[in-house]
Amino acid sequence: MDIRISDVANDSIVDGQGLRLTVFTQGCPHHCKGCHNPQTHDFKGGKIVDTNDIIKLAEENPILDGITLSGGEPFMQAESCNDIALKAKKIGLNIWTYTGFTFEEILNSNDKNKIELLKNTDVLVDGKFIEEERSLELNFCGSRNQRVIDIKKTIENNNNIVLKSFDF
Repeated sequence: MDIRISDVANDSIVDGQGLRLTVFTQGCPHHCKGCHNPQTHDFKGGKIVDTNDIIKLAEENPILDGITLSGGEPFMQAESCNDIALKAKKIGLNIWTYTGFTFEEILNSNDKNKIELLKNTDVLVDGKFIEEERSLELNFCGSRNQRVIDIKKTIENNNNIVLKSFDF
């Protein structure tokens, strides 16, 4: 399955817990002021790659803990990102997904592909980056409004389980 990406970063330690392969999807509707990855905003930019090639890259790194789907906006390519998530889980990797949407917006979207990606995400970092709430004290997110959500526990408990800094 094809996906439009900006880039891939191997051996990332800043895009989630552990050693990660980070996929920067291409295309973002949010255009957050002060965005860390403004080159990913253009929906026609980047390059098209096969999701299998991303999984092959992950398989070549035996010390990876997981794959991070970042952006751009992964939920704008939910079907392709979900394909990566499912294949990554088959080889024992966890999935972190960064999004400018909130957990509630995704859940209430009634979009089958977005909900499937959400269900196959282990940890969701949600919410738009707000430059005025930027903080370097936060683990794995850029502004204080963003949440780091344990999706499995959230679904099991029917309540948002937000991970705090001390959980990492």
